Amino acid sequence: MSIWWSLHLRREAASVPLARRLLIGTMETAGVDPEISYDLSVALSEACANAVEHGGDAAPGVSEAYRVTAYLDGEKCRIEVADTGPGFARPLDPRPARPDAEHGRGLCLIRELADHVHIGAKPGRGGTVVSFDKILKWKKDPSLLTA
Repeated sequence: MSIWWSLHLRREAASVPLARRLLIGTMETAGVDPEISYDLSVALSEACANAVEHGGDAAPGVSEAYRVTAYLDGEKCRIEVADTGPGFARPLDPRPARPDAEHGRGLCLIRELADHVHIGAKPGRGGTVVSFDKILKWKKDPSLLTA
């Protein structure tokens, strides 16, 4: 089975649970194991929260939106969150954030919850793309197959 969707969202806190609910609903309908769905939804929430907080610029003509795209294809789910922010001023620290740190835990969580993570600049434009994927496990009785 192959499912994909893409959302163009305003950089507002209310957009984060919207993206999360759509992902959970899609995976539930497709029959993805709830634990995998939960892990991916937490990772998506962290990536969206980063896009909302850091993903824009007050410069004229720069979008105050970000895009979320999810692909469920075969045995893997890939999620991409792309913003139009300034990107990273310095290379990311690969070490985990301290548990009491105010910032920096989101990317660590994404790395812990996903099988593969890539964080980089958008080709040809400003902004950051966070993409991550995870191998899927399936419920025994997916609702999409019984409908």
